[in-house]
Amino acid sequence: MAVLFWILVGIRSTLGLTSRSGIVPLYSRNDVGGPMARTVTDAVRILQVIAGPDPDDAITRYSEGKFSTDLLSLLDKGALKGTRIGVLRHLSEREHDPSIADLFARALGDLEKLGAILIDPVQVDNFDAISANHWCRMFKKDLQQFLADNAARAPVKNLQEVIESGKYSSYIEEDLKRFQSIDDPRSPASPCEDMYKDERRVAFREGVVDAMDEANVMAIVFPSWNFPPARIGTPDEYKGDNSQVIAPHTGLPAITVPMGTVGDLPAGLQFVGRLFSEFDLLPIVYSYEQVTLHRQAPAGFGAID
Repeated sequence: MAVLFWILVGIRSTLGLTSRSGIVPLYSRNDVGGPMARTVTDAVRILQVIAGPDPDDAITRYSEGKFSTDLLSLLDKGALKGTRIGVLRHLSEREHDPSIADLFARALGDLEKLGAILIDPVQVDNFDAISANHWCRMFKKDLQQFLADNAARAPVKNLQEVIESGKYSSYIEEDLKRFQSIDDPRSPASPCEDMYKDERRVAFREGVVDAMDEANVMAIVFPSWNFPPARIGTPDEYKGDNSQVIAPHTGLPAITVPMGTVGDLPAGLQFVGRLFSEFDLLPIVYSYEQVTLHRQAPAGFGAID
């Protein structure tokens, strides 16, 4: 089977920097509307347009006064020189594909060549304990609220009608039916609050940021995935990824940039920073991207001006 792929830059901005209004929820307490683009520059252009407070999404009130519309001026090929970067081995060295580990080692070497000061490793105290069990299965409740808010244009009224329609990929049928069986998963032990209010999520974020502060680093890095990604239509190839471990639950910003390929499949390097630290993250990610130039255009497509 021929495989066409496009290695992309993805910005998962600080939760609250961009609005989720109009986006069908998956995990609304984690969801972020952010850009995916060919390059850091393109992604920044999009971020400048979509960032900032939105009265239709209350969580964006936290972004008030924390954003500039002139992010492009911050992009600097020399931004990595003298920048302290932490290496989160706790994620990179758990079960992994050796080919991804090789790419990650090469990426760390490139960061050093560009003048970065690597702190290797950065240790987050009690990482396994503070990072566990943050998923809150509110999909049914959130989806039905979304459908109610958009009743005039929604073709269905609830999750049961979605299931009955049969208009979904077969591999998610089991998940949809499982969510339909959950009425309300909230409990005192699992309050399902957003990351600004949920004590467990705050503790997780503080644990990561405390480790960054102790090591005096601007960001931490690790492979976005420890395995090659699954091809579309072959969910059995999926073996988990690192992108879902920190940023979704803590609200911290994370940016993924290409670090190479394994065969014909892409691999990404992820940078995670402090809340609303996009001003610090974007220049160093841009620096890495511009010097390494790992992105490959998909076969069969012409150049885009």
